[in-house]
Amino acid sequence: MSAADRADVVRRAKALLDRTIAGHGVTVRITEVEAYGGVEDPASHAFTRTPRSEIMYGPAYRLYVYRSYGIHFCANVVTGPTDIGAAVLLRAGEVVDGHELARFRRGETPPERDVNLARGPGNLAQALGITLDDLGTDLLADHDEEQGFTGVRLGPETRVRRRVSAGPRVGVSKAADVPWRFWLEGDPTVSAYKRSPRAPKVEQS
Repeated sequence: MSAADRADVVRRAKALLDRTIAGHGVTVRITEVEAYGGVEDPASHAFTRTPRSEIMYGPAYRLYVYRSYGIHFCANVVTGPTDIGAAVLLRAGEVVDGHELARFRRGETPPERDVNLARGPGNLAQALGITLDDLGTDLLADHDEEQGFTGVRLGPETRVRRRVSAGPRVGVSKAADVPWRFWLEGDPTVSAYKRSPRAPKVEQS
């Protein structure tokens, strides 16, 4: 992957921060993402082309959904280009609309703990009601609000007015130190960093 391609992966990931994503009656403001570089990133599902990862080689801004550990779903935005297969995992966000429905989906979480409703990729997808049925959704498609649209879509791009921090990705054993996890600094909804026990140990200087 060229330096220009790597810069593009980072740019597209950061551009999702502070943007909203609406899903099945709930809207979340994205506060944390994790970029994956596709064919030249060994931590990416697209590193090996399989039926599951095929969508990552398709048009940008399609929703890639997969089940993690057989328990919960994770939502990813395909960012392209098609020959690279890059995508961005939505790691955390703040529920800004549909709080009652999000609390119900997350197990009747009390209002004082709303900060945790979409904190972590599994929780975010659960709060939005995202499942494998949403795989391949065009996140930028126009929808008729009067028809009661209940699918998944991205809100308009916004100018990030807060400082963006970067660090290593969570839970990956390969390319574990690539600093492609991005978050809005100081936001309470951002998840905690957890290094994979299978990742090489960090050498102490």
